[in-house]
Amino acid sequence: MAPRTKVTREQIVEAALELVRWGGPEALNARAVAARLGCSTQPVFSNYADMAALTADVLAAANGLWQARQQAAVTAGGMPPYKAVGMAYIAFARQEPALFRWLFMRDRTGQAPADDRAENAAVIALIREQTGLSEDAAWLFHLEMWLFVHGAAATAATGYVDWDEALMSGMLTDVFQGLLARFRQREA
Repeated sequence: MAPRTKVTREQIVEAALELVRWGGPEALNARAVAARLGCSTQPVFSNYADMAALTADVLAAANGLWQARQQAAVTAGGMPPYKAVGMAYIAFARQEPALFRWLFMRDRTGQAPADDRAENAAVIALIREQTGLSEDAAWLFHLEMWLFVHGAAATAATGYVDWDEALMSGMLTDVFQGLLARFRQREA
């Protein structure tokens, strides 16, 4: 009899992430993960107490994938870092629609709201450095920009509209410059 191959948590998360990528979070169940791994559900439940624990790890892996894409866009150069984040967000929605919807468009009813200002401290600092705005103005500027970028990404993730990258880049520049002029006028 051949020795059993040990299925690791990493392999389980990778298989589960692929299921979510192609079928959305509703495709995530122990049988589907086991089938993808070519094993029974036993290794899944040997590594995870329940599907909620696995789902949390898969969500963290999806977020890690997004964070890596965002960082790669910023370090690639070619555009200002703040714009690179926005363009990466839209590209992620276009390239990974199921993961994007799961990360950024899932129902969060009953979930405690995150402290977005603290979570985005680095972004606020970047905006302040690039624009000279005060901290409060930079925070509000970011919220308004994010609403635009999220809307554009949501249309791509849902297949409603999918504008090309050059058009989106121009739109982001227009919105950025328009908001910046308004915010600088307020602070003058």
